[in-house]
Amino acid sequence: MIRITLIGSGNVGQHLIKAFSKSETVEIVQVFSRKKETLASLIDYDKIVDDFAELKEADLYIIAVSDNAILEVSKQLPFQNQLVAHTSGAASLETLDLKNRRGVFYPLQTFSKSKEVDFSTVPLCLEAENTFDFRVLETVAKGISNAVFPINSDQRKALHVSAVFVNNFTNHLYQIGQEICDEHQVPFDILKPLIQETAEKINTLDPIDAQTGPAKRNDSITIESHLDYLTNQNQKNIYKILTQSIQNNGKKL
Repeated sequence: MIRITLIGSGNVGQHLIKAFSKSETVEIVQVFSRKKETLASLIDYDKIVDDFAELKEADLYIIAVSDNAILEVSKQLPFQNQLVAHTSGAASLETLDLKNRRGVFYPLQTFSKSKEVDFSTVPLCLEAENTFDFRVLETVAKGISNAVFPINSDQRKALHVSAVFVNNFTNHLYQIGQEICDEHQVPFDILKPLIQETAEKINTLDPIDAQTGPAKRNDSITIESHLDYLTNQNQKNIYKILTQSIQNNGKKL
């Protein structure tokens, strides 16, 4: 059994607690949280600490905090030469303080506290400074997921930027679509089969081959009609930018 301590009680931390609690290859030694009550329903209360000085020895310490807090948290750890990994997609391996052996344990998924996640399908992107530490991370990862990948810091940043486009930006477009529907008393649920089919297409087609719509067809009459219909300037601007991007796709600019 690999002994793990988790540092952080946000979305990622809470989902990792749930996943590790079901794993047969790891044991959660402790979880660090400034607010102990946040985790009371997820793990034995006596395993939750709010003082770094209370941290016990473990094989791996996973820091699951916001990117701008990773360095400061890693500096506060009261030990040296232990394996410490962060869970960020955007922060490099070097973000961690040098006093410990450094690694990355990045789950590429969107996490919300109220939505359960099947960790067996979540891609886990791993990086370490030496082979031994990578094997530790790999063993832990394979104990909760069937999708484990060695990914360096530059590759992980590329994945994170890509994820912002396909997840965060796409979800924002869902929100805009819902706002337009609500404004005109149309049920947003009518669009959900279309959203599902659009997502499922890329299982069999490259996105460039799955593209449809007025921008793809260069249907200027429909495009102008849509722009005239929209009354929100932000929505107009987004429509114009995305339309232009689709029309420029494949062209030499």
